[in-house]
Order: sequence, then C-alpha cells, then structure tokens
Amino acid sequence: MLTILAVDDDPNILELVRITLSAASYRVMKAKNGREALELMEKEVPDLAVVDVMMPEMDGYALTKKLRSEWDIPVLLLTAKGELEDKEKGFLAGSDDYLVKPFEPKELLFRIRAILRRYDKAVDVFIQAGPLSINRQTYEVSIGNKVLLLPLKEFELLSVLASRANQVFTREVLLDRVWGFDYEGDEQTLNVHIKRLRDKLEGLPEQVSIVTVRGVGYKLDTGAV
Repeated sequence: MLTILAVDDDPNILELVRITLSAASYRVMKAKNGREALELMEKEVPDLAVVDVMMPEMDGYALTKKLRSEWDIPVLLLTAKGELEDKEKGFLAGSDDYLVKPFEPKELLFRIRAILRRYDKAVDVFIQAGPLSINRQTYEVSIGNKVLLLPLKEFELLSVLASRANQVFTREVLLDRVWGFDYEGDEQTLNVHIKRLRDKLEGLPEQVSIVTVRGVGYKLDTGAV
C-alpha cells in the first residue's frame, strides 16, 4: 500500500485530503506544519507528499526544498494562489505539480496518480527484488541464469510488485498503475494476469512468489525477512 504525507495547517483541508486518499486505498500520514512533517519523515519516508503552501514557521516552498534535497520524494503543492509567479516559485522549489484551492477531490487523485506514474518510470529503470532482476528499458526479466519472456501487461504488473518487494499493493492501486485510472474493465483482468505470473514464477528454482493478502491485494514475496 502506497503511503502519502499530507501537510496542511487547516484541519478541514487536512481531513478532506485524508478521507479522499484513504478511500482510494492510500495510507496517509498527517502533519499540521512543516516541523511535524520533518519529524514524521525521520521515522518513515512516504511515496509522495501533498503540501500546503501557506503555513506558519516553514512555508510549503521551504518544506518542498527540504523534502526534495534530503529524501527526493515527489511533492504536490496545494495553494489558494493561482498566479504564474507562485506556480514558478513552487516548481523552482522542486514540486512536481501544483493544485489550487478549492479543488475537486477527484482532481487531487488524478494528479497524484500521474505524478506516481512519472516518478516510477523516471526512477525505476532497473529493479532488483531478491534474485529477480528487471530491466524496464529492455523489458527483460531474469532470475539466476533464466530469462522470462512476458507479455507487456504481465511485465508491467510484475515490475510494480517488484518495485516494493514484500510490500502489499491493493487491487485498486495495481489496476491504476498498470491499466490506468480511467480503466473501465473489471478486476477479473487483474486476477487472470496474477494467475499467469504465478504459473511462470512457480517453475523457477529460486523462491519468488506472488502472495494474496486477503481483503487487501497482493505482494511479491522474495523470501527476505
């Protein structure tokens, strides 16, 4: 399950963001100012941060610079201002996108999903998950001296699972990351692709398997403790 840090000094906005993201199967860490956000970051690094610009003590621009320089996580800025120079200031601070208040919850989700897809493609060209190696540039999957030939969607699904081995991904997140947020099919498609991947992984000597977490989703088990 992907984790998102939400930072806003307005408790109503903070709760709206939490409800919206939780309903979309994201785990949410909350902070009401920059200091609290940095304290949380020392304990756990999330996958993305949603940061309000206008906050006391440390504004969103300063917090964004800190998040990018020390942890290099993607940042979506929230602000009541929509002027070009404010947007420029946000992007110069290192933000990946900019959403003006008041916003539609659905638009917040669209923008977060777009950022996560871009970030994954930019960062995870080579993925190592236990004995499993994935090259997202050449579409090669290898384990030991064996190379797996996978159809594109199976390759993308395995890549997402392997990007955070031994971590659970919800079914909703997997459908979104592999088929896109506008996918109109049903979950049976995911079931079929999971089964095909399992069949191919079962024939390998090294221990790598896709585990079902009942009521939540799936994870790639590499045998690591």
